[in-house]
Amino acid sequence: MRTLLLLLALVVLIGAGLLAVGFIRLPVERTGAISVQTPRIGVETGRVSLGTEQHTVTTPTLQVQRPADNSQAAH
Repeated sequence: MRTLLLLLALVVLIGAGLLAVGFIRLPVERTGAISVQTPRIGVETGRVSLGTEQHTVTTPTLQVQRPADNSQAAH
C-alpha cells in the first residue's frame, strides 16, 4: 500500500513539475451561458527529439609513477 501511495505521489510531483516548467499546458476555454459554464480543457505537450552524431574527442591520459622502494631508509 505504501508503494502504491509513493508511486502516486511521484506521478503527481512529476506532473506538477512539468506544468511548472511549461512542458505541459492546460488551456481552459469557457463555453455556454453565464449561468451554466462548462470548461473545455485541452492538453498541449512539448516535443522531445533525440539524435546521434559522431565526434572525435581527445581524452586526457593518466600516468601513475610509484615512488621508489625505500624500505631500508624507513628503519
